[in-house]
Amino acid sequence: MPPAEIPTLSARHRLIVPVLAFCGAVVAVMQTLVVPLLPHIPDLTGSGPAAAGWLVTITLLTGAVFTPVLGRAGDMYGKRRVLLASLGVLTAGSVMCAVTSDIGWLIGGRALQGAALAVIPLGISIIRDELPPERVLPSIALMSSTLGIGAAIGLPVAALVVENFDWHTMFWASAALGLLDVLLVLWIVPESPLRAAGRFDVPGTLGLAVTLVALLLAITQGADWGWTSVPTLALLAAALVVGVLWGRYELRTGSPMVDLRVSARPAVLLTNVAALLIGFSFYANSLATAQMVQEPTSTGYGLGASIVVSGLCLLPGGLAMVVLSPASARLSAAYGPRSALALGAAVMALGYVVRFFTSHTLWLIVAGATVVSCGTALAYSALPALVMRAVPVTETGAANGLNTLMRSVGQACCSAVVAAVLAHVTFLAGGRSAPTLHAYLLIFLIAAGAALAALAAALSLPSGGRPGTTGTTGTTGTTGTTGTTGKPGTVAVTQSAPAARETT
Repeated sequence: MPPAEIPTLSARHRLIVPVLAFCGAVVAVMQTLVVPLLPHIPDLTGSGPAAAGWLVTITLLTGAVFTPVLGRAGDMYGKRRVLLASLGVLTAGSVMCAVTSDIGWLIGGRALQGAALAVIPLGISIIRDELPPERVLPSIALMSSTLGIGAAIGLPVAALVVENFDWHTMFWASAALGLLDVLLVLWIVPESPLRAAGRFDVPGTLGLAVTLVALLLAITQGADWGWTSVPTLALLAAALVVGVLWGRYELRTGSPMVDLRVSARPAVLLTNVAALLIGFSFYANSLATAQMVQEPTSTGYGLGASIVVSGLCLLPGGLAMVVLSPASARLSAAYGPRSALALGAAVMALGYVVRFFTSHTLWLIVAGATVVSCGTALAYSALPALVMRAVPVTETGAANGLNTLMRSVGQACCSAVVAAVLAHVTFLAGGRSAPTLHAYLLIFLIAAGAALAALAAALSLPSGGRPGTTGTTGTTGTTGTTGTTGKPGTVAVTQSAPAARETT
């Protein structure tokens, strides 16, 4: 390489991580963007509360379906290309929401916004392909944490916009951010030459989509429909039957949507179980905090805070996640990502112990929520490192997509559990039914239990691989099977997915 080219390449690669992290934060903001608006949606659109709830549910469904699918598409057709498509879909969805007050079009726009959740695993995969080994761990730690950072920052910002501007403004702002993301990716992020061979698994994609939609619909709507109602039980039965048939098909096809043999390895399976549990525990912190401080003072424990104040209670936790991402990467490099995940889960459990005994004043509530967020930062940062050291380099996008999916499933389960507890553990306060303080304390105990279960999963992980690497087929280039040196500007030789699986 001519010496004159080195500064240009170096400057470009220094900007890859900030650009991808910014994209991830914008996508994460989309997940909580409409939460402050939900109580007002029926009046603004002439719809009912059930239809308004779909503005959140639909993003969960499309995000769950498209995250692993687009991750696999990125492995096969180019991660940058699929990343740009995802950001384009987010921008289109934002514009659709900005120009309408019809609930049907709003739900359609939110569906497109949710599909962009695949940006985060795609960004992690690009980082693995493009950066030198010494920068991979801290970079993926930051990228993974954007899922929590964006959610924590997005809620108070959205609340401020709703209270001070026309509600369409936040969608125009999200469209502008999406367009900015597209331009930055076009300018900074290179296309990875790594490709997974084979044909795209269309039947496997459809089977996964049906299974996930049926399962998540049952989980998210079960409390309203009734857990023993015909629609709920039918959806659960459909998820089970289609899921079993999908699994049998995936094991027999040559180029599966999800490589179940790789996913069944303890290193991958336990990491995904931990992701589900961490997602559950993290989301309980956000939901309980936002609702608890808004409870009226007539309950005896509520603070009667506004939506903006409730959102600002989560802001210190979001900032703590930004600060702790590099620390988590250093911990993973020194002791391995398994240790970082275990420590993160333990800190989350400790945070809920703090919350159990100190949920009476605003600053103590914020302190407890921030401790949980610190643990979340450590855990979220370690998860992709564990995935990447356990899967072939040609399956990075699909594997990280599946791990992100498990976090989303955990959040969906948490939403259902929190709703059920708050709806059934109630008393009369100020002439209306309200959750008791014990309802929130029960949520903290359940979330602490999920964090402890994630700790057990982390401690059960195999200890293979040396600290500071991302696996024998990763960017370190220790085996040479993919032809990558892990240095910016090098060209990797495309390798078929079956061959990559054999080397792992």
